[in-house]
Amino acid sequence: LPEKPSIAVLPFDNLSGDPDQDYLADGITENIITALSKIPEMFVIARNSVFTYKGKPIKVQKVAEDLGIRYVLEGSIQKASNRIRITGQLIDATTGHHLWAEQYDRVLEDLFAVQDEITLAIVSSLQVKLTDGEQARLRHRSTNNLQAWSHAVKGYSFYERITKDDNAKARELFEKAVQLDPDYAWAWTMLGSIYFIDTRYGWHRPREESFKKLVECMQKSMELDPSDPDIHCLRGQYYSWQKEHDKAIAAGEKSIVLGPNNAENHAELGMFYRHAGRFEDSIRVSEKAIRLHPYYPDWYLYNLEYSYYYLGQ
Repeated sequence: LPEKPSIAVLPFDNLSGDPDQDYLADGITENIITALSKIPEMFVIARNSVFTYKGKPIKVQKVAEDLGIRYVLEGSIQKASNRIRITGQLIDATTGHHLWAEQYDRVLEDLFAVQDEITLAIVSSLQVKLTDGEQARLRHRSTNNLQAWSHAVKGYSFYERITKDDNAKARELFEKAVQLDPDYAWAWTMLGSIYFIDTRYGWHRPREESFKKLVECMQKSMELDPSDPDIHCLRGQYYSWQKEHDKAIAAGEKSIVLGPNNAENHAELGMFYRHAGRFEDSIRVSEKAIRLHPYYPDWYLYNLEYSYYYLGQ
């Protein structure tokens, strides 16, 4: 087990009986993971690894053993009209004891406040002491617009699939999100990421046009929220594409400082190091990415493979 308090936030169950409400359960799960991932004093399993358990019968002890962590958060959400019921329970998988459990009956507009309460309850239960700055970052979010947030959550599910059609659907949803809330920094970051994918593959428009859109979104997000780890990772991808390796590494390292448990950003930084010929550093952060994301995608191994090769191993 890691020396720090280690946790997996399992996908919240949608008890509404309506599959169209899955995005609420997924969104609250993702938001709690994102908030906890910013805490250096914790070890948090990546979103994509925990989502492999979605909709499956599980045993907490087995999940903890598979992921190499001690604590597991389970929860559920049920929506009826404009009301929501959210439950959460924090379990020590080594003993089976419940450290914390709560049920929230609120109006839908209180969703973000409940997320904050759950996150802070986890931190308190694990006796993690936060600085004033860390507490502020834990409560910080890019939007208070529930409709914009719902479009972004749905957009992210398409973004992850990395196909031409899914990328187009994701772009439409993130564009709607920033139309509803022009100050939604994370949605601008993700829209920039979609244009970066378009730049790489030339799927929807000339690369020059996609690249221009990428830069516009990236600048907008940086103006709105320079504390977001993902915008610095996107800047690293931009600089790496331009073969400005030192700038790419600086941006990637900044993303890790701001999001020390972000597996994807660790893996991207591993790629920036590899492109710069810093193979030992690439191995170090790539292995950390794999530890944070045990069910990692195959491209994580690509960094390791080439770095070991160029080191003669």
